[in-house]
Amino acid sequence: MWGNAFLLSVLYLLTGIVVETIRRRYHAPFFERLSMALDSLPARALELVRAMEPLREAYFNGRITDLGVRVVFGVVTVAVIFLLALVVGAIMAVLRWALLRATRGGERPPPGNG
Repeated sequence: MWGNAFLLSVLYLLTGIVVETIRRRYHAPFFERLSMALDSLPARALELVRAMEPLREAYFNGRITDLGVRVVFGVVTVAVIFLLALVVGAIMAVLRWALLRATRGGERPPPGNG
């Protein structure tokens, strides 16, 4: 579970770096939209915890640079991916436990331990 979350985080961040590099170099509308789409996940997460507005104010007041915003978005993205992996892993563990319990017929010990 942690390995998958780490791999997904690395892929997401590498995709963001490639898209941002291309966007800054060529200014194509497609890459502008793709960059906005990649930024929507951390932006929504920051809005959910009411941290987007202070970040926006800091950016417009010059207290944080473009790179600083990218770092914040990257950290938030990794945190969201790991949180989602933890939640999905917990759900799968509960479902596995319930399935094992149902196939054993409740509280009976497994056969052969006699």
